[in-house]
Amino acid sequence: MVDGTQLGLLGAAGLGAGFINGVAGGGSLVSFPVLLAMGLPALNANVTSTVGIWTGYVGGSAGFRSEISSQPENLRKLAVPTLAGSVAGVVLLLGTPASAFSTLAPYLILVACGLFAVQPLLSRALQARSSARAKQPGLLLNAPVFVASTYGSYFGAGLGVLLLGILGSLLPEDLKKISGLRSAMSLVINTIAAVAFIVFAPVSWSAAGVLAGGSLIGGYLGSLFAKWVPTTLLRVLVVAVGLAAAVRLLA
Repeated sequence: MVDGTQLGLLGAAGLGAGFINGVAGGGSLVSFPVLLAMGLPALNANVTSTVGIWTGYVGGSAGFRSEISSQPENLRKLAVPTLAGSVAGVVLLLGTPASAFSTLAPYLILVACGLFAVQPLLSRALQARSSARAKQPGLLLNAPVFVASTYGSYFGAGLGVLLLGILGSLLPEDLKKISGLRSAMSLVINTIAAVAFIVFAPVSWSAAGVLAGGSLIGGYLGSLFAKWVPTTLLRVLVVAVGLAAAVRLLA
């Protein structure tokens, strides 16, 4: 059960995580550290964060609905590696001892922070190259999508940035459409992970419920924000929170 202070903190974390996921991905870099600060073990915090901020992916996909519905062929092409990787990540996490996950978590956060930090450079490079990209063979696209989906259901922080890099490099679409695909795929990956965690993993339901409300609103607002407003300050804050969480776990 959460007290009043924790209630406010979790509500703000859900709103922030959903907003960040709507913008580019990386929202669990907010929700995961907050749950750790409340005293949850790393594995418990990870599965609770995944379940709690799932609604943010729903809100984000709603904001990108026109970009998603305009590319049925890309959605069909990406369905198999996304689903297969998501299942693989869940199996990996549920088969990993809690102590092993606690050891890996700070390094996963550091990798996610790095990906999130360089996303503006990546986006500019993708925009510059967008007119020159051609459709790629299936294996060249499917293999990295499978790996990213496995990572996403296993841990997930920075998943959106990772997907932006893969899809933007291998699909001849503009960045708005790539962002729509990223949002839809993130929703699928996190849905599979959330369902598995609800059934098999130790979810802290009071915390997850509070996160969910804020995350739904934040996800929708973030997807709208992503179309119009620069996010440099937001990115700096997210990376700072992530680094603080990694340092806390390493210490």
